[in-house]
Parts: sequence; structure tokens; C-alpha cells
Amino acid sequence: MLEVHEIYKEYEDKPLLQGVSFRVRKKEVVCLLGPSGSGKTTLLKIIAGLEGPEDGQIRWGGKDLVDIPAHRRRFGLMFQDYALFPHLTVFENVAFGLRMQGWTKERIDNRVEQVLKMVRMFDFIKRGITDLSGGEQQRVALARTIAPDPKLLMLDEPLGALDRSLRDQLMDELRSLLRSFSIPTIYVTHDQEEAFAIADRVIVLHGGIVEQDESAVALYKNPVNLWVASFLGFDNQVAGRVILEHPLRIRTELGEFRVDCRNVTDLHLDESVVLVFRPEGIEYKGESVEKNQFYGAVEDILFRGGRFIIKLRCNKKMVFSFYSKRALNIGEKMNFYIYPKDIMCFKVQ
Repeated sequence: MLEVHEIYKEYEDKPLLQGVSFRVRKKEVVCLLGPSGSGKTTLLKIIAGLEGPEDGQIRWGGKDLVDIPAHRRRFGLMFQDYALFPHLTVFENVAFGLRMQGWTKERIDNRVEQVLKMVRMFDFIKRGITDLSGGEQQRVALARTIAPDPKLLMLDEPLGALDRSLRDQLMDELRSLLRSFSIPTIYVTHDQEEAFAIADRVIVLHGGIVEQDESAVALYKNPVNLWVASFLGFDNQVAGRVILEHPLRIRTELGEFRVDCRNVTDLHLDESVVLVFRPEGIEYKGESVEKNQFYGAVEDILFRGGRFIIKLRCNKKMVFSFYSKRALNIGEKMNFYIYPKDIMCFKVQ
């Protein structure tokens, strides 16, 4: 379907995109995930034909789109602020683009009714935009974007303008809607949880390049480098050195750790590394164990639905987080254990 090939783009004489390449397959939802300034929105504009690259190609079905203007590409782009017309009704907002394309009244009426039912907004068809909640406006903007039956759907931070509670509520709903459309989709966000909830595949952008392109599950299990791991929220990190290669054993200021790590295979004795502990792999142990144990005191407890997030003070500068089914006591001190399979290991670059 869509092929993005070696796209280069500069902004104020500085490189913004540096050879970005990826594909979007039929019915696939692909997420562009990255921090602010990583070029996500610019990349959408280049795909849509609103901006041109310094170099590279955008292809659809193998055909280069370089000479195809934006209005003839039939790609739908929904921006973060929705860009709805506040003086028009829901019906008129969705119908606006169809009228511009010369659709007949009967065809417009049928299509607007169809897409508003798809996003469950048909009962609001005569309502003014300013009378809608943020989530309702988002659905109208989505209906307007899909109304012309685009070949490709692009959403730029569609939940970014909503408060956290509403975003959480709409994530599952939006994923279900995107599946029902059966339109290949590019979804832009800087929120890792949102990307994992929405996408079939996640493309991590950083510094104008693709750091990693994986399914959400594969990305979470095996970040390709320390930057990706940190960006995904893996903050339990400690520096160390290799003291045994087979099986891999690392010495750190917290103690020695046996590591069952598959993301690096060419580590050598005395090489500097950073260990990253998965929060779900840490457990508290009453008894002493030889390796993979460290000592800490409970500093804070956060309740998150069916589990607790425990903030653990390991020394003056290290605070780790882990998940627990029960609350511990603030100040409680005990031994903790991390399973070898839940430790990621990265070379120090």
C-alpha cells in the first residue's frame, strides 16, 4: 500500500528527517511514536502532499506520488485541534468537504448519515459544534475525515487535546472505530500507552531517524537500545560491568546480577553496561538469595486500579518502581529480587 522511502527534510537549515523509511499495509494501524520535535507531524504533511521533502519518495501501490497534489491523493488527515467550523452544525461540518468535491445532495445526505452512525454521533446531527464535549468533537472530526472515503487515514495526536480521564476512556473506543473502518491508518502520538493501545505496529522516531519498527508487544519486550527503553518508561536503571560472559553476570553498586538477556550477544569481560529492570519482574523476598537481590526501603505507594506501584529507595540516588498486588508500608525495609529474564542489558555507547 503506502511506502515511505528515504525521506529527508530540513527545518531552519537543520536536519529534521534523516532517511525515514517504512510501509503501511492494507487495514494496518501504524503508530509514529516519538518526543516533540522528532518530525512526526512534518512526516504526515509530506505524506499528505502538504509539504515536500528535500529527498525521498512517497509511493502508493508502487506509484510515486511526487507530482500528485494533495487534493488528488485521497488521503484523510485529522489534526490535533480538529479544525471544526464552530459556526456550523455537526451535519454541515461533515458535509463541507463533500460539497467542495461536488457531491450531489442525496449522496452527501446518505454519506453523512452513514459516517455519523459509524462514530455514534448521528443523534447529534443538528447540534452546534460549541455544544459538544471534547470527545464528541473528536468523533465529528473523525467522521469528517473518513467521509470522502480516503485511501489512507492519518491522525495527528487525536487525543492530545483531551484530559487524561477522557483519553483513557476513548482509547479503546478509537481502536475499535479504526478497525471497523478497514482503512490503513497512520496514528501519531508521543504517548507510549496510547501507541500500545491503538497500533498494530509502532515506529519509534528520534533525532529524525527510525529507532525501531515493531509490533507493540515486541517493542515492549525488546527495546533496541537504552534510549528506546528510557522513552518507553523503563526508568529502573543501574550501571555495571561484565564479570562473567556465560552465563552473563553483571556487577553493580546494588550487587551482582545474573542476566538472561537476548538483546545483546557480544558482551566481553569488564565491558560497561546499563541494566534496566522491568517493574513487573521485581518481588520482595523475606529470605536472602545469592544473586539478583538488592536492598531498599519503601518511599512511596501509588494505587493504580488492581495494583500498587511501589517507589523503592535503593540508595541516596536510586529510586526504583515495581508493581505489587498489596500495599507495603512507607519506610519498610526489605530484600528485593529481580528475575534474570526481566533484566535488559545495554552496552554503554
